[in-house]
Amino acid sequence: MAKYTEAKCRMCRREGCKLFLKGDRCFTDKCAYDRRPYAPGQHGRARKKVSEYAVQLREKQKTRRAYGVLEHQFHGYFEKAEMQKGVTGTNLLVILERRLDNVVYRLGFANSRNQARQLVRHGIFTLNGHKVTIPSLQVRVGDTLEVPEKNRKIPVLAEAQEVIARRGCPGWLEADGAAFKGTVKALPQRDDIQFPVNEQLIVELYSK
Repeated sequence: MAKYTEAKCRMCRREGCKLFLKGDRCFTDKCAYDRRPYAPGQHGRARKKVSEYAVQLREKQKTRRAYGVLEHQFHGYFEKAEMQKGVTGTNLLVILERRLDNVVYRLGFANSRNQARQLVRHGIFTLNGHKVTIPSLQVRVGDTLEVPEKNRKIPVLAEAQEVIARRGCPGWLEADGAAFKGTVKALPQRDDIQFPVNEQLIVELYSK
């Protein structure tokens, strides 16, 4: 499987906003985007004329990178969103939010989506009582995510209560840090997605 192995902070600088790919580090003085808030490379500070296509492309790249999804999979999500009833852009964001690795991150069991993806792949969680190792799995209303007793001593998971209290939990999820448990109360709505994205630009890009 293809995997991005370069410096993650370069992606934040390229997209011109924080994607929070390194979790709590993004809130410290070590954040590369805070220290160098311009695109990476020799011509990163140069003033460039930006076309309509470039704006649409950057919006797509920003969203794709924030959720840690590669191009082929992201395009597949778009096609799925297009076939569903409702607004295509909103459907796309809801599909991304329903990914299991994103839910783990939203519940406070990981400091970043990358870390959440790694924990899922290592079989740290159970979904409705069954071990899961697929980060892209789509959660449903009523699903229960839990950390088995034997895995609760992992440092990042032991800090779950503190993370939940600091970061908060979206309304469509219910987190119980003390019980190492989370529940999907409802499907996410557009207002639940605080990530700054103009999904209409993505729809326009793929509609060309």
